[in-house]
Amino acid sequence: MRVLSLFLAFAVSLVTSQPTFQNSSGTRLRVDNGTYGPAVEEVHYFYDQWPVGFSVSSKGRIFVTYYPGNYTYTLGEVVDETTERPYPSQEWNVPPDERTQEVDGILFGSNNRTGFISVQALYITPQTDSRPETLWVLDVGRPNVGVTGQMAYALPDVYTFPSTVNYPDSSLNDLRFDLRPNITESGKGIAYFSDESPEGRNGVVMLDLGTGESWRQLDLHPSTKGPYDVVPSYQGVPFYQWAKGSPFKHLTQGCDGIQLDPSGSVLYFSPMTSDYMYSIETKYLLDHTSIDSLEAANDNVKSLGQRGGNGNGFEGDSNGLIYQGIPEQNAVYYYNPSTRRTEPFIRDPRIIWPDGLSIGEDGYLYVIINQLPYQPMWNNGTDLRRYPGTILRAKLPNGGTKITSLY
Repeated sequence: MRVLSLFLAFAVSLVTSQPTFQNSSGTRLRVDNGTYGPAVEEVHYFYDQWPVGFSVSSKGRIFVTYYPGNYTYTLGEVVDETTERPYPSQEWNVPPDERTQEVDGILFGSNNRTGFISVQALYITPQTDSRPETLWVLDVGRPNVGVTGQMAYALPDVYTFPSTVNYPDSSLNDLRFDLRPNITESGKGIAYFSDESPEGRNGVVMLDLGTGESWRQLDLHPSTKGPYDVVPSYQGVPFYQWAKGSPFKHLTQGCDGIQLDPSGSVLYFSPMTSDYMYSIETKYLLDHTSIDSLEAANDNVKSLGQRGGNGNGFEGDSNGLIYQGIPEQNAVYYYNPSTRRTEPFIRDPRIIWPDGLSIGEDGYLYVIINQLPYQPMWNNGTDLRRYPGTILRAKLPNGGTKITSLY
């Protein structure tokens, strides 16, 4: 008998799903719209010079710093929505043809001792019974700290750092003040500075405003050093620094943002290229009389853990919140000492490198935006920035305002 094997083939109708091809605005999916927090307002636009640092006075005056290079001035004041002017005058700003020292293609230094050379950072301390509202100016072209009392057109005080404090490869970046008379024997208060040098010995610098003495703490401490293998991501693109004529390398900036709490007893800080935030009681920074005091400072740094991204400029409000620019997230976060957590404040696609923060007495946090990752120093000499730069602002939570308890 012959066995008949029967194979049956079934024709299967394949039904292909038809894509809808809609854009994200019409999708039913959950999407990231790139924003959260209170409304972000546009305050000022920069069309002529890219800004670096700034500070806002009690009357709403905005003072701005610029890397000099070929710019005509390095310290300016906002005039209106799209205009700035040299401050206190053009004569107080060293002209480009008198700048002689070059760093990464930008003219910084000068032998001219009559004006501002390369102003990096500003801070305004409020008016008190014993001191007028004061604009403090950090000039890294010299480097020194100048004081313009009552926003006057003169410098009543100038403090210069010795080479044992400001090393040849130092890069002083930001500054904060505690002017209470009981802080130092001189009774004039103390200034704190971050040294973020990508090449040198990172640390924290203190200056006695009564004696002019300055000193360092936390030199090359792990909390102040920038890591050497970090690849941040800006606008969704992994980033490597590419200086003209050099191979790609990692950003290595160290101690960058610093901020005192409202009591002046704690300093918060972090390297620019680190996800970690740190703090130290200021008593360990002020004591500098022995080797033991250096070791005590090194032994008493507290790690506050990761914060969700590399951090840039710091600022603090009257509620004790420590605000941090977070360039990777186009955001500003704050560290809340009460919860011991980093929490979100604002996020917005317009926040392309929040290089500096300043709290006004009007209860707003101001943020300066300068598109730093697109600068020619980091992109093989090609300037990829696109005007305008800007200053943004957002209302602080819970009635927060500028710290006045330290002055």
